[in-house]
Amino acid sequence: MAKRALIVLTSHGDLGGLRPTGFYVSEAAHPWKVFTDAGYQVDVASVAGGDPPQDGFKAGDPVQAAFVEQVDLDQTTAVADVDPGDYDVVFYAGGHGTMWDFPDDPDVARIGRAVYEGGGVVAAVCHGPAALVNLTLSDGSHLVAGKQLTSFTNAEEEAAGATDAVPFLLADKLAERGAQRTEAAKWRPHVVTDGRLVTGQNPASATATAEAAVKALDADA
Repeated sequence: MAKRALIVLTSHGDLGGLRPTGFYVSEAAHPWKVFTDAGYQVDVASVAGGDPPQDGFKAGDPVQAAFVEQVDLDQTTAVADVDPGDYDVVFYAGGHGTMWDFPDDPDVARIGRAVYEGGGVVAAVCHGPAALVNLTLSDGSHLVAGKQLTSFTNAEEEAAGATDAVPFLLADKLAERGAQRTEAAKWRPHVVTDGRLVTGQNPASATATAEAAVKALDADA
């Protein structure tokens, strides 16, 4: 039976009044290709379902073009309707919109908790780790507590001009939850694997994060 991966996207489209935002297309498209090439069945869900707002689409990138052409993005499943027992991997794609709807959505957390406690891999890239901020396990502990991970950095947020627009600084919030963060220089690829938790720092890390998620699942098999 083919392994199955779920890519979760934000449904929030406003960057604190600064500009439109959404999910960062490359951070979904490149992992989608990695999982597809590895023989996984890949599904895409979004917080509200339907057509999630996009950010950063580059038409010259054939992977992004294939993703938006081949994935029925206007019909994404709402996270509330997802059965996490169907999936071996959940991958939280980034984009600034995640900072508003990932942290407090109960189904975003439900999916991650169930996949992780079921022996699967939880992966997230860039702002995607916003899904981990309030993700607790069945014993009430934060999934990220004591874990090595990475995420979009404060320096990258400043360089993006969004420090005062986002509701919180992701790097700081994850540290508050007990995460042991590491980071590379701005915009450099950086991926951290801690058991069945895999995280990437920024858009440049998206492909390697998905590759590490595949490797982590294989290692745990």
